[in-house]
Amino acid sequence: FRRAHTLTVLFILTCALGYVTLLEETPQDTAYNTKRGIVASILVFLCFGVTQAKDGPFSRPHPAYWRFWLCVSVVYELFLIFILFQTVQDGRQFMKYIDPHLGVPLPERDYGGNCLIYDPGNETDPFHNIWDKLDGFVPAHFFGWYLKTLMIRDWWMCMIISVMFEFLEYSLEHQLPNFSECWWDHWIMDVILCNGLGIYCGMKTLSWLSLKTYKWQGLWNIPTYKGKMKRIVFQFTPYSWVKFEWKPASSLRRWLAVCGIIFVFLLAELNTFYLKFVLWMPPEHYLVLLRLVFFVNVGGVAMREIYDFMDDPKFHKKLGQQAWLVAAITATEFLIVVKYDPYTLTLSLPFYITQCWILGIILVLTWTAWRFFVRDITLRYKEIRRQKQEHKYEKDKCLSNGDGHSSILDEQNGNKLRERKL
Repeated sequence: FRRAHTLTVLFILTCALGYVTLLEETPQDTAYNTKRGIVASILVFLCFGVTQAKDGPFSRPHPAYWRFWLCVSVVYELFLIFILFQTVQDGRQFMKYIDPHLGVPLPERDYGGNCLIYDPGNETDPFHNIWDKLDGFVPAHFFGWYLKTLMIRDWWMCMIISVMFEFLEYSLEHQLPNFSECWWDHWIMDVILCNGLGIYCGMKTLSWLSLKTYKWQGLWNIPTYKGKMKRIVFQFTPYSWVKFEWKPASSLRRWLAVCGIIFVFLLAELNTFYLKFVLWMPPEHYLVLLRLVFFVNVGGVAMREIYDFMDDPKFHKKLGQQAWLVAAITATEFLIVVKYDPYTLTLSLPFYITQCWILGIILVLTWTAWRFFVRDITLRYKEIRRQKQEHKYEKDKCLSNGDGHSSILDEQNGNKLRERKL
């Protein structure tokens, strides 16, 4: 039935597109016809994927909604591959086919400079530095971290990613002027106010969702109109709730997985700034906003698939399709940045920043080796030593009491069995 429904929809859509092209006279503009043909092809593919693609872990508001974003992921990845195989000049000028205002070099805005919170030299407005920083990106920071918290569902991971990105901005401000900010812009406005408040509200929302009763009833079985409206609103909430317990220190596998998640998150954040820099897109352009909306929808599914794969590998034997696509998209975006502007990326880090990063990496590697190798060996040695001491004590006790030899052998066999298991 599902395949027949798909073929019917595709047939109707193809006939409608063909009917439209037959009714109107085909323009002689090659660029316009090319764009129209590409858009029609994408629509047909999305229609096929929405009905035929594999369902993901989410079923609200409808599985077709998440299948749609899966297909959008494929289209976006193909677009990135196409841009990757163009020359730098052709790739930037190709953006003009999407928006004629693109393809023009843009000056980067520097948020640093005068970092005085109170500027006594400006008598009319001594707090002008604060008002200059309060642009449209302030609410974007808040809502962005609110949604990221809903995806990650862990306070510590969100705070680590938030703080680590500020360190990355400090480290890379010699490459992109956009990263240059005042100290209070980094830590007060971003980490504490915008990011911190977004994380706090996200955790409160997660707490409410975890306490909510998930008992669904059909819309037509609800007698009151108020109940029907409430049921319609709750359709946009999860069908059931799964609390994420990452437990990064529980095993080496989970620790490496959590580090990989943090790395991909930070790389995707950096790609936002570097892509608009190399492709000459202004920060307020709608394509930048659409990319963020795209990652909000596909990121939640990817995080759920990663957690299911880590938490229950026997049932989820392979990583989900959306998680693989998000990883591929992030890697492809980074490759575009490397190809389009290798000079900016190869600007050497200041010596003191290099020292800080080397020290941080050494500390992380040292803790990893101690926690999952040295500590485990030490605990195993102490456990074996304790068991030998208990065995010796029981043996001496049995001999002093004149007990039989069989009980001693049984105790020895039991201790040997426990040592082998350990």
